[in-house]
Formats: sequence, structure tokens, C-alpha cells
Amino acid sequence: MTSSNIRHLNKEVSYYLWTGVFFLLVIGSCLALYYATLQIDYVWRWFRIPRYFVYEDIIETKADLVGEVQSISAEGKQAVIRIKGKDEEKTFRVHIDGLKVGEGDNIFPGDILGGEKQWKAGILMEGLWLTLEVSTISIVFGVIIGLFTGLARISSNPALKWSAITYIELIRGSPLLVQIFIWYFVMGTLFNTLLTKNGMSAIPPIWYGVASLASFTGAYVAEIVRAGIQSIHRGQTEAARSLGMSYVQCMIHVILPQAFLRILPPLAGQFISLIKDSSLLGIIAIRELSKATREVVTTSLQPFELWFVCALLYLVLTFSLSMFLQYLERRALSR
Repeated sequence: MTSSNIRHLNKEVSYYLWTGVFFLLVIGSCLALYYATLQIDYVWRWFRIPRYFVYEDIIETKADLVGEVQSISAEGKQAVIRIKGKDEEKTFRVHIDGLKVGEGDNIFPGDILGGEKQWKAGILMEGLWLTLEVSTISIVFGVIIGLFTGLARISSNPALKWSAITYIELIRGSPLLVQIFIWYFVMGTLFNTLLTKNGMSAIPPIWYGVASLASFTGAYVAEIVRAGIQSIHRGQTEAARSLGMSYVQCMIHVILPQAFLRILPPLAGQFISLIKDSSLLGIIAIRELSKATREVVTTSLQPFELWFVCALLYLVLTFSLSMFLQYLERRALSR
């Protein structure tokens, strides 16, 4: 056996050895956690978790008058119930399998005429969807804000440059939690008061949450864009301008495409942080994933299982976004 084969064999043995150590650490951590829960008499109830994602609900049809069931006829899978009251007559449709009344029955307001089983999204699924919706909208607006602010940051126009610097420093110099409070309690109160006084409907809290996340992300994206643009050699700009391109054409066709490859990795990190930061929106009555989890924990008294599930769902979102951005980066490099 040659020395190169020996080194290769030793490398394989070392690789599998440390892989085994990794799995032993993971399994050991899980067993240690399980043992610790046994010491406090905690009962794991994983079988209850699926109902918080999807559950079967019964949609009931109730009467809203006093009367008597005159007739019940079938139309496909529905039963048509005709109820005659003292001064009016009404028709109700219920699923034939859930029919709960018969002809000649006396009906009063609130009586259940029938029910139909339907699958509904649970509170965790609703929270996950809202987190995804808020994060997606905030990322889109954050990129738009960051792109224009980053360009203004390197502009020779003092008004644009100083405005961009002021915005960036104010946002980056204060906690996101404080900014959420300002958007919701200060800006929200002002805007909604003005809207209601003029006969318009108030803006829902979710949009103030989106505004706070988008403005926060935009400041960091602006610095990423500025650094990416300034990392491109000045000769690229000079060559483009010598060919007769305007400043805007130079940015669109020469500088930004090259800068995009350099700013994509830090942008990915910023977007992942945004998804995790969306958990702070629960403080302004937005039922995103973390707030939905807190509500379920309060009613079910299952903190261990639910918080592990919550962390796993955030991991799924961030990992999926990371893989998507890596795919974009590979596509861009292959061109």
C-alpha cells in the first residue's frame, strides 16, 4: 500500500470518526433534555401538535326565526329546509349528512339545523402564513428603499446624500423594537386619527409592522448596496462613460450587475435576520408565528413541544430562503 493510499484511508477513517462524534453529541443532547424533563415530571404530548396546523371543524347552520319545518328536500348532497314562521318563510341549505331536524319540528332562533365538516388551518399555520406574508412584503419594500437610499448615499447631490446618511444613521442607531413602537403608537395614532376624521377607514396594524420592518431593513440594505457599488473599480465607470453612457445607463448596465454578485451573500443574511425579527411584531397585536405560539402555549400548557416546533418552522423559512438565494448566486455566476 502506497503512502498516498494510507493518507487517503486515514482521512476517511478520521472523517467517519468525527461524523460519529457529531451524531453522538446530537443524540446525547436530546437524551439529556429528555432526562431533565423527567426530573420535573413533564409529560410530552406530541400527538396534540398536528391540530394546531390543521383541524376538522363543524360549520353549523342555525335558524334565525320562530317557526315549523314545512318540508325537507334533497338537492344533490344538500338538504333544502323550508321553515314557515308566523309572518315569514325562509329556506336553509345544509349538508345532507349533517341534517339535525325533521319535518314538523318546531324551530326557535339559534336552533342548529345542520352541520358540515370542513378542514381549517390551525393557529400555527395561520401564524406561519402571516410571518411569511409580512416578511415577503417587507423584503420587497426594504430592497426598493435600500437601493434608492444606497444610490443617494454615494450621490454628489448634498440634499440626497445627507438625507440618506441621516436616515441610515437614525435607523441603525435605534433598536427595532423602539421603531415598531414608534410606527404603531405614534405614526399609527396620527395617521389613523387623520383618516377617521376625513371619513376613511383606519390602516390595519399589520401595515405599520411592515413599514417598521421595511424601513429597518432598507437602512442596512442601503449600506450593503453602497459598499457593493464602491467595490467596483472606477475604471468600469470611466470606460462606460467614455462609450457615451449616461450615469443612469452606466449604473443599470455596468455597475449594478457586477455589484449584485458581491452584495447577494450579505443580502441573504439581512433577509434571514428580517424573518427572525418579524417575531417582534407580536407586541403590536399581530398574530405572527411567535405570538400564535404564545397563545397556544397559554391554553395548552405545552411549552416544550410548541417552542421546539416554532423554532423548527423559523428554521424551515430561513433555510429555504438561504437555499433560494444560493441558487440565484449560482445562476448569476454561471452566466
